[in-house]
Amino acid sequence: MQSMTKTALSLAVGIGIGLSAATSAWSAESLEQVMEKRGLTQKDLLAAAKTYTPTGGRDEYLAFASGGQSGQVIVYGIPSMRILKYIGVFTPEPWQGYGFDDESKAVLAQGRVRGKDILFGDTHHPAITETNGEYDGRYLFINDKANPRVAVIDLHDFETKQIVVNPLFKSQHGGAFVTENTEYVITAAQYAAPYTNDFVPLEKFNDEYRGGITYWKFDRDKGRIDESASFTVEAPPYSQDLSDAGKGPSHGWSFTNSFCSERYVGGIERGRPPFEAGCSSKDTDFLHAVNWRKAAELIAAGKGKKVNGAKLLPIDVAVANDVLFLIPEPKSPHGVDVTPDGKFMVVSGKLDSHASVYSFEKIQNAIKNKKFEGKDPYGIPIIAMEDALHTQAELGLGPLHTQFDAKECVAYTSLYVDSMVAKWNYCEGKVLDKISIHYNIGHLMTMEGDSVSPDGKYLVALNKLAIDRFNPVGPLHPQNHQLIDISGEKMELLYDMPLPLGEPHYVVSIAADKLKPVVRYKSRTNSRTDERSPYGVRAGREKTERTCDDKGQCTVHVYGTTIRSHITPEIIEVEQGDIVSIHLTNLERAQDQVHGFAMYGQNIQLSLEPGKTASATFVADQTGVFPYYCTEFCSALHLEMQGYLLVKPKGYKSENLKMEEGTAYTKADYETQVKTNVDTQAVIDMVVAFITSHNYKDFPLVVGLVEDATDQLGFAGEAKKKAEAAAAKKDWQNAMLWANQWWQYQVKTADLGLRAKTFLEQNNAKKVN
Repeated sequence: MQSMTKTALSLAVGIGIGLSAATSAWSAESLEQVMEKRGLTQKDLLAAAKTYTPTGGRDEYLAFASGGQSGQVIVYGIPSMRILKYIGVFTPEPWQGYGFDDESKAVLAQGRVRGKDILFGDTHHPAITETNGEYDGRYLFINDKANPRVAVIDLHDFETKQIVVNPLFKSQHGGAFVTENTEYVITAAQYAAPYTNDFVPLEKFNDEYRGGITYWKFDRDKGRIDESASFTVEAPPYSQDLSDAGKGPSHGWSFTNSFCSERYVGGIERGRPPFEAGCSSKDTDFLHAVNWRKAAELIAAGKGKKVNGAKLLPIDVAVANDVLFLIPEPKSPHGVDVTPDGKFMVVSGKLDSHASVYSFEKIQNAIKNKKFEGKDPYGIPIIAMEDALHTQAELGLGPLHTQFDAKECVAYTSLYVDSMVAKWNYCEGKVLDKISIHYNIGHLMTMEGDSVSPDGKYLVALNKLAIDRFNPVGPLHPQNHQLIDISGEKMELLYDMPLPLGEPHYVVSIAADKLKPVVRYKSRTNSRTDERSPYGVRAGREKTERTCDDKGQCTVHVYGTTIRSHITPEIIEVEQGDIVSIHLTNLERAQDQVHGFAMYGQNIQLSLEPGKTASATFVADQTGVFPYYCTEFCSALHLEMQGYLLVKPKGYKSENLKMEEGTAYTKADYETQVKTNVDTQAVIDMVVAFITSHNYKDFPLVVGLVEDATDQLGFAGEAKKKAEAAAAKKDWQNAMLWANQWWQYQVKTADLGLRAKTFLEQNNAKKVN
């Protein structure tokens, strides 16, 4: 151990000298020389300084982006634009074991559509839970457009906990949007279809195809959507698109726009012009205004009906009770956005150059006075545009989506055709500034821009095309998210960020200090249910149980653990045809000490975060030898963290074989190892003395390290006793091996202790008496 310690010290000194030399070399090069060498301007350096986050630094905001066709959610920091995590949602994600362990398979199974496993999703609109219109950072919702589903992600551990399937819709672009206190998560149908799963010919489109707006009831205490308390407001077969919920004076209402209110069914196969021609022939489409609070009361009073097991408020009931109204809006809009004060709704039409600002007060006056310009073919009252409009602003070509600033009346709208962002005053209908982006912007997002109190500061443009922004990587380019500084009067482009995972359609951001994620689970936790796993075990209680039913089908349950640097059990023996369930609990308590578990030929990959219990079930249908190992580089002896599944033929009779050691050890080997162990313990004692002489209990990360180190030292003590017992019998083979295992535990103890000591030193821990 002394020689190893000297080697480590020499290495550390060498690294220090190298870093010192590198630092000197860097400092010898002036800022001007760096600028010249790289062709940078002062403006470039200023932009870089505004986004630079030094090592160990944290971002002010976290952004949650839809992953588009990946079916996932992407998390990145602002202003650094560093990607921090992919959250597995509708699609298996092997690094996190999502879709590979039994627990997450149960979540994905909730998303089955008409009995089929759907392992793909097209995620579009994330939404964060709100309290009084403010982001509270507890949960995140995301929709699947391709299959009308909504997922619930718990932000205490950034894992998907629930998936619900809309039993009425066949697609669902408009989601997810939350009401002011997350009473409901709003989703809207996209492409009209029959509510039933029966075949209905397109010739019956007007009569039997329908749209709709679903209000998913969210149980804040359970952190889950309550499907039994959710309901849908029936809508005509217009293509409903995006929604937003009212705030303040407009709380209790929601607003959903639409396109293709022409109800055109194309088909060049039938000799008709394409959908795009028939769905954009009118000058206006319809904004849907829904009194969801009254709709909920009607549903509770039994005024709705059941379709496919779901509660539905029919159009005629909604109309008779002043729940549903229509207002003309510029054609082919994409987004309706309620202003932070809840007084106005902003709508932009992709095929119109204006943004239209509707007044909630004017809408309510029209409803109160029964002032309508007519009804649509389904009997829904239509409020005239001029009776609802506050103002319009001509922004440019292809306006899409609007977000808000901390400054009063200031908004930002994406201009798809112009490839620009417009900054404007929605109270006065006045353009304030424009900035070009690269290229063809879709949505945009300001910091907490959907809440009642946006922060301003930054804006992210979600651009559909990257073209010449990044190194070419083949015909499929990444998406381009551009960070824009909006803190001043003029917008300033700061950073281009390639996103290579699907088409991120929309993003929400939240101040990082509002999030309180855990860094480890309580011991033996099923992370998908947040409950104690019935399969979790403590150290020393690992076991394997085999039971058979009266038909001869046998099931093997393996209750195991992982800890640096071994998997218990290291050998699993079963018979061909057995159902095998392997349950592993990560015993670590130190932050970021993750283990993985992969096995040859069984499609198994588990991610085991500290405290987590995960399971994998499969049929051992083939005989053979199946190695397994830890997939996370968790310690110096990571590669030795291995084991074997042995699948024997049925009725196999074991041969009388003896295990032969590859190396023979002597008394001298044992004594040399013991001396190393004694020296190692001296190092551990010094580290312990330093830690306990400082206020380490004030640092939760260090407390976790100390707890794990104490466990490892306890294991070392047990191995020491076994080594000494074998030595007393002059069994030098086992004495040496157990002495080495004793040392392995010591090394892990020292590793944890030194990490704790370094942390205390770097964070200026105080000495205690």
